[in-house]
Amino acid sequence: MKKEQTYESAYAELKKVVSDLEDETISVDTLSEKVKRAKVLIRFCREKLVRIEDEVEKELDAGSDATLGKQ
Repeated sequence: MKKEQTYESAYAELKKVVSDLEDETISVDTLSEKVKRAKVLIRFCREKLVRIEDEVEKELDAGSDATLGKQ
């Protein structure tokens, strides 16, 4: 069974991919695969951060609405 990817695991893998890309001895074929994987990981991390930001904003708005209602 495949474990669900977390932001932390995706970010750690992305850092490893970037490190691999900085290695000047990487083959062109490997380079292509690494760039594709980096693109997937960046998209995953970006989407995760956007979802979290939306959730935080909703919570802050709900808290603000509750505070306004008490006045």
